Amino acid sequence: MTTAVAAPFRFFSLQVRRTRRLGPSLVRITFTGPDLHALRSHGRDQSLSLFLPHPGQSEPVVPLEHGDGWWHAWRELPDGVRAVMRSYTLRALRRDALGDTVEIDIDFVLHGIGPGATGPAGPASRWAARAAAGDRVLLLGPAVADNRAIRFRPPEDTGPVVLWGDETAVPAATAILESLPAGTRVRAWLEVPHRGDIQDVATLADAEITWLVRDTSLAPDAPMALGPLSETALPPSARPYVWLAGESGRVKRLRRHLVGERGIDKRRITFVGYWRHGLTEEQLRTQA
Repeated sequence: MTTAVAAPFRFFSLQVRRTRRLGPSLVRITFTGPDLHALRSHGRDQSLSLFLPHPGQSEPVVPLEHGDGWWHAWRELPDGVRAVMRSYTLRALRRDALGDTVEIDIDFVLHGIGPGATGPAGPASRWAARAAAGDRVLLLGPAVADNRAIRFRPPEDTGPVVLWGDETAVPAATAILESLPAGTRVRAWLEVPHRGDIQDVATLADAEITWLVRDTSLAPDAPMALGPLSETALPPSARPYVWLAGESGRVKRLRRHLVGERGIDKRRITFVGYWRHGLTEEQLRTQA
């Protein structure tokens, strides 16, 4: 069932086609669906809303019959019934000869699951860890390729592109890197919990990618240093465009440093908090 919502976004009924473990902390899930041909996106850091079922449910419960009032009706459902909603990045889409989308990839971080895990696993991580072909989900995604849920938008005079992200931003950062044209100068720092989470990135850009393996002995809510990005010199003539994504507190600290101490124009920095220490996505949504 597909229901129109505020254009350019709509619901898509999807099924898991296959899964592939990318490392100790990441799993890639490929989805398909009867109406996926209508999904459109230019990629980059395209954000999606994914609705997942609770254990024991055959499909996520979202009251689409309420039309434009689905959100309020969904919020009023009991906690154990209401579908789990999480925000993810469109990692890749594949089209047929007619240009229609036939399947998409979404990469999931397995919080609290696997070697060295600390803290309880969330409902989305638990779902992703056991996902199998045929499992059903609901996606709220774009029917228009250039839409407001794409945040990566460098000015035309950019040089270089600067990226920083933790493991939750790796899918978006790697999708961005793969989308950049030949000759684009890029410095990227990607932080992951385990060496096995490091990925090969195919990009035409003139990219220097540094993978940072985090000290997993630290408590999950321990303060983290700003990292090499804060110590890297840029040429005096540089007009960088900076994209920062990951843990909300750290992203904000990096932005303050780049604006206040490095003199980068705040209009040339995109920063996105994908999560926050000690808070669930539901709690973050309540505070927004």
